[in-house]
Amino acid sequence: MSVKALLVDDEIHILNNLRIVIPWNQLGIEIVGTARNGAEAMDIVKEHSPDLILCDIRMPIMDGMEFLRELRKMGQESQVLMLTGYQEFEYARVALQHGVRDYILKPINYEELEQTIAKIADEVRSSMMEKKMAERRWGKVVSLAYEKMMFDVIMGFTSSNPSYAMVDEDVQLDQLVYTVIMVDLDDYAQRTVSWSDSERRLWNFAVRNVLQDALSDDDLKYAVLQTREGEWCVLLQFMRDRYKVNEKDTENWAKIIQRAVRVHVKMSVSVAWDSGPIPMPALPHAYKRLQRVLMLHPDAEQLVSVDESSTARQAASVSQWHLVEEILSGMKSNDKKRVEQGLVDLQNSLMLMSEQSIMRAEKFLHYIIIHLLREMRELELLSKNEEEAMWEKLQHSVSMKDLLHALSQLLDQSKEHAMNKKSSELLMISAKDYIHRNLGSDIGVDEISDYLGISCSYFSLLFKNQFGETFVEYLTKQRMELAKSMLLMTDKSITQIGISVGYSERRYFTKVFQKYTGMTPSDFRESEKTSEPN
Repeated sequence: MSVKALLVDDEIHILNNLRIVIPWNQLGIEIVGTARNGAEAMDIVKEHSPDLILCDIRMPIMDGMEFLRELRKMGQESQVLMLTGYQEFEYARVALQHGVRDYILKPINYEELEQTIAKIADEVRSSMMEKKMAERRWGKVVSLAYEKMMFDVIMGFTSSNPSYAMVDEDVQLDQLVYTVIMVDLDDYAQRTVSWSDSERRLWNFAVRNVLQDALSDDDLKYAVLQTREGEWCVLLQFMRDRYKVNEKDTENWAKIIQRAVRVHVKMSVSVAWDSGPIPMPALPHAYKRLQRVLMLHPDAEQLVSVDESSTARQAASVSQWHLVEEILSGMKSNDKKRVEQGLVDLQNSLMLMSEQSIMRAEKFLHYIIIHLLREMRELELLSKNEEEAMWEKLQHSVSMKDLLHALSQLLDQSKEHAMNKKSSELLMISAKDYIHRNLGSDIGVDEISDYLGISCSYFSLLFKNQFGETFVEYLTKQRMELAKSMLLMTDKSITQIGISVGYSERRYFTKVFQKYTGMTPSDFRESEKTSEPN
C-alpha cells in the first residue's frame, strides 16, 4: 500500500537532497510533488491529498505556519514533518497546535530523517488498512440492512414505505426503480427431497454467494434476496431519471447468472426477468408474477422475459393464482376454514378451465401442487416420508381426478401437521427460517423478537424450549457448521468464510471456531485434506 509524500522547501538544493538521499521507493513511498512555497504546496495537496508532508517553515509567499493552518482548515489529515533551522519555542508551539508530527532541525541528519519517515509511513499504512477494513465492515452492514429491508418489501411484509435513510439519506423512494431477475434451481424440490437440512443450506448458501458475485464486474447496484429454498430474486436498482436498461441488457445479465451457477456450483438454473422500470411498491407483484412464470416453464435452464406484452406475463396473471395464494395464506395462519374454502374455489375454477382445455388445466394443477410442496417444506408442514410419497404419486397422477385427489391429500396432511403445532411452534419455525436466511448478518435477540412481534424474554423462553439451547448457542452452531462445510467444499479464504458466516474480524472468527471444533480453521481444512484417501 503506497504512501504519498509532498516535499516543500524554498531551497532547491534541499529539495534535491531530499529526493535523492532518502530511499523513497524502498520505503514504499511515492513523491507526488515538490513545492517552493506554501501556495504551490496547496495546489498539490488539492490534487493529490498526500499522506506525508515534509515542509520548511521559512518560505516566501506563504510560509510553513500559514500553509499548516490552511491545510487543517481543508480537513486534511496528512502527517507533517516541519523542517527549520530555527529553534524558537514559538514556532514549535504553533506547529504542535496544528498537529505537526515532528520537528526536524537543519542541517538535516538524513539517517535520522529516514528512520522517522519509515516509522511514520508504517503508521500511515496501518491507519489506511484499519480505515479500509472499517469501510468494508460498514459497507457490509449497510448492504445487509438494505437486503433485509428489500426482502420485507418484495415479500409484502411492509405496508408502509420502508426507511431508506439507512442506505442513502439523499435518495427519495419515488426516485428509485428496479429490474427484477428471478433465479430458480431446476427441479429443486424433487432433487433435494432426500437431502439433509445441512446439505440444503450449504448448497443454497453456495448459490447465493455465486449470485452475489456474478454481476460485480458490471458496476451495478443490486441485492440478492433468497425468497425461499432454491429461489432467489436479484434486484437491480436504478434512479428513475437515469434508467436506460433494455431487454438485451437484462437478457445478458440473466445469461451471466445462469453460466456462473453452472460453472461454480455445477447446477442448472432457470431465469426469468422483468426489465422494468418497476417502482418499489410494485415489487411484490413483480415477484409473484416471475415466480409463476418459472413454474409454467418446467424445462431446465429456461430464459424467460416477462414484459407487458409477453405471453409469459399473461399466463402468470390467470385468475386461479390468487386462489392458490389464498390457500397458502390460510396454511401460514393455520386458518382451516380459509384453506378449505380456497380449495373448493380452486376446484370449481379448474373445472371451468378444463372445459376450455383439459390438458391446460391438468398441467396448471400439476404446477400448483409442486408449488405447494415447496411452500410446505418451508413451513415444516410435511414429513420427509410424506413429501417423498407425494412426489411418487405425482409420477403416476396424470388425470384431473388424480391430481385433485393428490392436492386434497396434500392439504389434509398439512392441516394435520398445522393443527398439531402450537402457535409457539409456528413462531419458532419462522424464527429458524429468519436465522438461516441471515447467518451472515449481525442478528440478535432484539431484532428477531421484533420481526416475530413478541418480547425478547418471551422469544428467549420459547426458543430454549423448542431447540434445547439458547439463541446464541444455536446461532453459533449453525454458523460453525456452515463454516466447516465451506472450508471443505470451497477455496474461499479464512477471512472470506468468516465474513460469510457473520464474523467481520478473522481473529474473532478463529477464536470462536477453535472453541467449537478444537482447532483453528486453517488446521481444520488441512486435517480434512490429509485424511482424504489418495
